[in-house]
Amino acid sequence: MTAGVDTSFEYHSDTPPGKDPDRYSPTLRRHHQLLWSKELPSGEFFDLAPEPKSYLAHRSHLGEFRLSSDAITTRLQKQAASLISSIPKDDIPPYRGYTAGSALVFPGIQIGGQQVINQARGCHPLIADRFDLTLECIRRHYLGVEPNPLSDALNRYKDFFALFNTFDGYVKFFLLQDLVEEDGVTIKYFHDFKNFTTPAVQQDKDQYLDYLRRKNNFITARNATIDAQP
Repeated sequence: MTAGVDTSFEYHSDTPPGKDPDRYSPTLRRHHQLLWSKELPSGEFFDLAPEPKSYLAHRSHLGEFRLSSDAITTRLQKQAASLISSIPKDDIPPYRGYTAGSALVFPGIQIGGQQVINQARGCHPLIADRFDLTLECIRRHYLGVEPNPLSDALNRYKDFFALFNTFDGYVKFFLLQDLVEEDGVTIKYFHDFKNFTTPAVQQDKDQYLDYLRRKNNFITARNATIDAQP
């Protein structure tokens, strides 16, 4: 287990009522700092520290990187609200809470007044805030040859992605192996995927419930991966 990171801790529990844990949970911020302050694929050390005007920041000869936190396991409650309302509550897998397996950091400072990555992936209809689809876009970004719905946003933060050299480097750094097949290339999608032609939001009950099950399995697996870190 990474020292000081309890993957069973629910970040809403130390967040003021009605506030966003990604901004107001001190434990989530500390966990991010502990998890992602480590050696990059290049051998350089990527240390993170809180700053008065930044969630977490790194400043060195590598550059200046100010990061924000976001959940990567949406239940699509807004996007699929009509569908969810038609499903008996007892049929819906229980909410697992917001724990380390569901959290990640992204560049958090706007460039040229344009959307940060979190905003872009939340607003784009072909992504619908799903991280499995976001990770497919990141994979294509590293390839540099395949277009993707988040190309503009990812390119704005190319210096950040360059820190990890390759897609494999990014996946291993952020402990995302449980969302990638053994070939190191194919994403373990939470829903059927055909080159961004399939809807990002599920269209029927069975699809939605399967999405939730796959998402929950990822949370469990990633928490175990985090626990296994020295």
